[in-house]
Amino acid sequence: MKGLPICCFISRQHKHPSKRSEETMENPQLMSNSGCSENLNQAANIIVNHDFSNGLHSWHTNCCNGFVVSAECGDRGKPLSSLRSSGNYAVVTNRTKCWQGLEQDITSRVLPGSTYSVSACVGVSGPLSGSTDVLATLKLENHGSATSYMLIGKTSVSKEKWEIVEGTFSLLAVPERLVFYLEGPSPGVELLIDSVVISCPSSSESESASIGAGDDNIIINPKFEDGLNNWSGRGCKVALHDSMADGKIVPQSGKAFASATERTQNWNGIQQEITGRVQRKLAYSVAAVVRIFGNNVTAATVQATLWVQTPGRNDQYVGIANVQATDKDWVQLQGKFLLNGSPSKVVIYLEGPPPGTDLLVNSLVVKHAEKTPPSPAPVIENPDFGVNIITNSQLDDSTNGWFPLGNCNLSVGSGSPHILPPMARASLGVHEPLSGRYIHVKNRTQTWMGPAQMITDKVKLFLTYQVSAWVRIGSGANGPQNVNVALGVDNQWVNGGQVEINDDRWHEIGGSFRIEKQPSKVMVYIQGPGAGVDLMVAGVQIFPVNREARFKYLRHQADKIRKRDIVLKFSGAGSSSLPGTNVKVVQTQNSFPIGSCMSRTNIDNEDFINFFVKNFNWAVFGNELKWYWTEPQQGNLNYKDADDMVALCQKHNIETRGHCIFWEVQATVQQWIQALNKDDLMKAVQNRLTDLLTRYKGKFKHYDVNNEMLHGSYYQDRLGKDIRANMFKTANQLDPSATLFVNDYHIEDGCDTRSCPERYIEHILDLQEQGAPVGGIGIQGHIDNPVGPVVCTALDKLGILGLPIWFTELDVSSINEHVRGEDLEVMLREAFAHPAVEGVMLWGFWELFMSRDNAHLVNAEGDVNETGKRFLALKHEWLSHARGQVDVQGQFNFRGFHGKYAVEIDTPSKKIVKTFIVDKGDTPLVVPVEL
Repeated sequence: MKGLPICCFISRQHKHPSKRSEETMENPQLMSNSGCSENLNQAANIIVNHDFSNGLHSWHTNCCNGFVVSAECGDRGKPLSSLRSSGNYAVVTNRTKCWQGLEQDITSRVLPGSTYSVSACVGVSGPLSGSTDVLATLKLENHGSATSYMLIGKTSVSKEKWEIVEGTFSLLAVPERLVFYLEGPSPGVELLIDSVVISCPSSSESESASIGAGDDNIIINPKFEDGLNNWSGRGCKVALHDSMADGKIVPQSGKAFASATERTQNWNGIQQEITGRVQRKLAYSVAAVVRIFGNNVTAATVQATLWVQTPGRNDQYVGIANVQATDKDWVQLQGKFLLNGSPSKVVIYLEGPPPGTDLLVNSLVVKHAEKTPPSPAPVIENPDFGVNIITNSQLDDSTNGWFPLGNCNLSVGSGSPHILPPMARASLGVHEPLSGRYIHVKNRTQTWMGPAQMITDKVKLFLTYQVSAWVRIGSGANGPQNVNVALGVDNQWVNGGQVEINDDRWHEIGGSFRIEKQPSKVMVYIQGPGAGVDLMVAGVQIFPVNREARFKYLRHQADKIRKRDIVLKFSGAGSSSLPGTNVKVVQTQNSFPIGSCMSRTNIDNEDFINFFVKNFNWAVFGNELKWYWTEPQQGNLNYKDADDMVALCQKHNIETRGHCIFWEVQATVQQWIQALNKDDLMKAVQNRLTDLLTRYKGKFKHYDVNNEMLHGSYYQDRLGKDIRANMFKTANQLDPSATLFVNDYHIEDGCDTRSCPERYIEHILDLQEQGAPVGGIGIQGHIDNPVGPVVCTALDKLGILGLPIWFTELDVSSINEHVRGEDLEVMLREAFAHPAVEGVMLWGFWELFMSRDNAHLVNAEGDVNETGKRFLALKHEWLSHARGQVDVQGQFNFRGFHGKYAVEIDTPSKKIVKTFIVDKGDTPLVVPVEL
């Protein structure tokens, strides 16, 4: 439905230094070194012989060679550049691996809990075209455990000049041996090191006061006690105040606050650079106290944002959090962020109100986020699965237990269905028939009027409830009518299911809900038809679902459609003596596609990549392929991010989905596109198709051609109905190998009549009638409180089209990780057990890099949470392993999931290992194994 958080907007292109003469490129001593060694802070440096004035004393080469070049003799007799500021530098040569470099043991000089800043002046020489990375790394060694490595910083270096690699680190405990080293360039490239500084900031009283009384806030002068030191305006002016507005505005805390004034753009605000104080792969919490003033604006959004510069890449803008601020009182803005890569510059700033409105800041705190312990699994006593909590559902006692919501009349009629609606029947199984009585609602003067019932004392926290009823409308309706089962939870509306009615028949309505915070009042009511239209309601059921019982059924279904009988038939020399020989079969990979969304910044985090490569076999890009990303301004094309991600996926044999070529919702369309006339817009659409599909021909297995056509119609409104089918036709001509998908949301949950399965089927058939080569059905899957039969019913309906169905953007959300994990298991099992579903894509898995809060499987700093553990356990369950012996026919039989396998046979003379693949099929697969 939505993109991942847009943490990178292309603002300006990174400018590479112009190339110099060939001689300069080949001679490291001729590189400019201005602003290098002389700017390194050498105070309290824990590196011994940091500038190589004593040769390589205290330094050690790591499986390579090294020497020191002095200013007097030059490098191998060549003179040094006059721009050099240091007398010596080290040359690391004979490097055959990227990790080979120069190291120093710093174990005894590092204190636990202290934060150290690292800055090294580095260069390269030798057979290199372009640039290469130089990394600063820590090696941590403890007896009895594996050696671990911590990347401190990284910078891109060419042979033109010296560069600075920077970073910070802090260790809760110092290992038995701690080694700092520099590494990175390609084998054969010489690594040059001018100087290295590792220092711990002063902990004097004055600095502690300015940082925040000794806490770990990385903001300097956070409460403006030292005036505006370390603060500046971002495109505007900043001023210091002890009060404003004739004393009506005073600090919430402390003695002063700052204002960003004379603002002419929304992004103008107040900022502070935090380079060197913020570490990559650490989660930081942000808290600011803010308000607004002036220009007759009483309320506006204030946002905390990071501006990040990374060597060799475009600027990144990372949205942290926002809050609705007012001119009446101070409010607190809170959020989190994490940097994946090694930035060269990081600035945090506050922005957002309209131009002309001052942004006031009382304080800003940025500190390492505390790890919140996971909530325990909820204990629910007597869940009463399948028991209806609605009073007098059968209307045996007239309308007792029900009351009219609004000034309408309730009566009881007869003639409604005697059987449960299908979705409820799938959950409850055998059930007594319905009475055939219904509530008839008359004199409705508002759409929200209908029958209601209080269920406050009957709803249990963290239980998932299924909603079911038969509904019908009376005569006099003007067009289709939307009927909704709703809940009022402490005056907040909760959707329990919707259905659209355009006739006089009875219709099933179904949905679900869950309450996770103790309410004071819960009311269920049925509403929806227009004023004056009668409403009839029968057999209302609200009951907690037994997910484990459903899982048992789904395991049986999955066994039928995702497994196959396999016969291993052994032959070759010595096969006659094989009967009785031990056989071990291990499945190494299930072929069912399970993928995830990723962003460009994610791939700078090696922990993210390790989890991704290990657990997913498909990828989709959150924003980087969308038109607003690849062409933010007309003619300004940006494919670099997508290129990097495609290269990573190809390296690890991960298939990719192309999301998306177009997005039909107007709010996602760039302003420059909206400003085009019809002819120019048509040309722009054609250019977009040609540029994208020609560039990536054969690289994306799928494309979402025009995202969310059930919820938007921008291109159709501007260019006519034919444009949608033409997008499909042109895309198919440009890349015939890609399967072309429709993609939309709320298809599977009964929550939105605009995108119910029937509407989706009608939409797909309409496209096909116009000649659109629709090859797949995308169900996004942004779902709350999933109930298996509700989801399965939608899949069954869509399955009649005979097209492959994919969950393309699946995510679930719950504060409780155990409940969230159960929701995810519901969706994955329903998908895996349904014959029409051919793949599932998660819409992310890493905290702070998902569009929904409380949806992640892995916490920001890499810890797998309870939801992630449930996901991994499910993936393990879907791998088949078998042991046994070869029978007298020289065969070994077993049943296993589709995918890759390895078989191991222990013969009297040797151990033999063979691999094979199990594809889909209804008949037993005979696999010949030649010995």
